[in-house]
Amino acid sequence: MSERNSALHRRARERGVNPIVYWVVRAFFQPFFHLYFRLSRIGREHIPDGPVIFAANHRSFLDPFIIGTMSRRPLYYVAKEELFAKKLQAWFLNSLGAFPVSRGNGDTETIDTAKAILARGDSVLIFPEGTRVRPGPPGSAKRGVGRLVLETGVPVVPLAIIGTTDVRRGWRIRPRKIRIRAGHALTFPKVENASRELAAAVTDRIWPNVMLQWEWLGGQTPLRRAAVIGAGAWGTTLAVMLARAGLEVDLGTRTREQAEQLRRERVNGRYLPGVELPETVGVAPASELELSAHDLVCLAVPARALPAALAAHGARIPARAGVLVVSKGLVPPLGSLPSAFAAERVQARSVAALGGPSHAADALVNGASIVLASADGAFSHELATVLGAAGFDVHVTHDVAGVELAGCAKNAAVLAAAAAAATSGPNVAGAAAGKVFSEIAQLARRNGGEAETFAGLAGAGDLVATVVADGSRNRRAGELLAQGLNADEIARALGQTAESVDSVALLAAMLERAGVQAPATAGLAALVEGRIEPQQWTAAVTQPSVRPRKAKAA
Repeated sequence: MSERNSALHRRARERGVNPIVYWVVRAFFQPFFHLYFRLSRIGREHIPDGPVIFAANHRSFLDPFIIGTMSRRPLYYVAKEELFAKKLQAWFLNSLGAFPVSRGNGDTETIDTAKAILARGDSVLIFPEGTRVRPGPPGSAKRGVGRLVLETGVPVVPLAIIGTTDVRRGWRIRPRKIRIRAGHALTFPKVENASRELAAAVTDRIWPNVMLQWEWLGGQTPLRRAAVIGAGAWGTTLAVMLARAGLEVDLGTRTREQAEQLRRERVNGRYLPGVELPETVGVAPASELELSAHDLVCLAVPARALPAALAAHGARIPARAGVLVVSKGLVPPLGSLPSAFAAERVQARSVAALGGPSHAADALVNGASIVLASADGAFSHELATVLGAAGFDVHVTHDVAGVELAGCAKNAAVLAAAAAAATSGPNVAGAAAGKVFSEIAQLARRNGGEAETFAGLAGAGDLVATVVADGSRNRRAGELLAQGLNADEIARALGQTAESVDSVALLAAMLERAGVQAPATAGLAALVEGRIEPQQWTAAVTQPSVRPRKAKAA
């Protein structure tokens, strides 16, 4: 393979493209691109004569061929060496200007070939990302393009291509509108043997210009600035973590007094004591945040407060932004899932939900494995990258209903277990938690949820974390429930929201509407509403049935 690669490099350096193959192929494909893809080429006047480097984002195997139509002369480009494994295919690609690169191995022969091509006055296409990046916005650039620009001294044209991401499905090439835009050429002084630091600095000057062309074409922008609405424990934690990932963050508080206190003290003493807000976290009343300037809006309020939050701020969330819903539970009065409720009331491009074992204070100290659920794979990928940079272990799924109902199930199960344990011991507690969890798992499957979601991090993992966590609100709420306190008294005693108390009655109604037999959850709802005593409920949990029951897995 190395001998063949060397021969291909030698041909690209010494002989160039095969003129017959190149111009015949171009004569066929250029009209095809214009007709089938409705190709739009913008900024061709910015391409200088003589040697030039094109730096572009990379979405599809078609990119080099389509970008090649921007200039009337042959365009040389690097391609992964695996494409040259077959002899005939290697000859054909090489005839069209491709030469192989061994990715990740510091391939000096590739740099030498590119230098030779540029030295004779031809042009070279470089994809600084190093690989195809899809979906979502372009990825980060590697420093190779900066090194090539410095050591050759030739102009570099930043270029973006949009529309090729999903052109190919199997062997089918689908019609999509494709647009290319070239920016003004950039020049840098020629430097012999450019250092890594200098090459990286030049790359950091080039790549934003590629991103500028991408955004001009309407491409999805990267997440740079986030707003977190809700300055409770999770809202503050999320603001700190996003700031650690390099985002500019605005934390929106419910009241002006809270905002002023946070700005002054830089510590959320009530919900997250001992954690200082980074300098890149701004604090303001949520009503004063300029949401139109944000790429990501996080709704970190209790589920019962979601209607008011969206009524106040939903219309101000821009269409280009993504929304992350952190609320766990169901939204009153109809028992809507939080992400679905939000999606109906915002114009944002995508909505995602967060689940899994992720207690706020512990996440900052020891990290957390979280589940990110969204129907939009591009948004999931982009947001997972940011949350990963923030220090989270992120697991992505499309099972939004499963993740959100798993969060409801673990809250209700912990509430049931704590209430039962306080009056009837561990056996009844285990039975209560297991039955409630199983009933809600059936509800999730009726709504398209997956069994694996309940068996994994979003279900069983979150359940265990809540059981063992010090200061678990839902566990403490169960203990207070066993003492005979009603929902309002429990909220006052805790000083903050216990999602399980708010959601149990809504869950019971949702189970009944779905036709799921749920005696344990219905009994727990009656207990929360004060319609039965704790002892009546625990007695019903383990009351022998007339017929043996088949065990149900979550």
